[in-house]
Amino acid sequence: MHLKPKPVTHLPSTDRDYFRKQVTIHIEELHNKSNPHKNTHPKLRTLKSIQTKLKSNDAMIVSADKGYSLVVLPTQQYDARVQNFIDKNNFLTSTTNPTKSFQNQIRSTINHSSNLVPPSSKWKFINLNPSAPTIKGLIKLHKTDHPIRPVVNWRNAPAYKLSKSFTHKLNHFAPLPNAFNITKLH
Repeated sequence: MHLKPKPVTHLPSTDRDYFRKQVTIHIEELHNKSNPHKNTHPKLRTLKSIQTKLKSNDAMIVSADKGYSLVVLPTQQYDARVQNFIDKNNFLTSTTNPTKSFQNQIRSTINHSSNLVPPSSKWKFINLNPSAPTIKGLIKLHKTDHPIRPVVNWRNAPAYKLSKSFTHKLNHFAPLPNAFNITKLH
């Protein structure tokens, strides 16, 4: 006995979307099996190829310090350069993450500083999901041994929004002359 397919509109309204989705999935699978690279843009294929090669060789792409250049180097070598910078500059390491206690101090300070931060807008100055600042190293190709120039991302730090606001207020109330250039004092 041969069953004649029913249109989706004859199904109960609660089941229609489910069966439409299932048919769409099967059509996409059949389409991808017939030609897996047909819908992939050439630039996307190139990027995927580069990512695969970097991952298989445990390498990474890093920006150079000057000249808008990119540097490909082994991940271990990059990590060693960053660690060398940290060791060379005598940074202190911590066994615990102080971000949460620092966040609590920021909240407490904001709550007790109603003259500087209005209670109605204190939420604007608290980073809801803070994390410790991260360091990234730009390779100095113009120097021997190619050290790094550290770039620290502070945007997720607990005090970032608060310090940005205070910097803006200080510049408003006590503007510095020659804010965008350097002049030689006589």
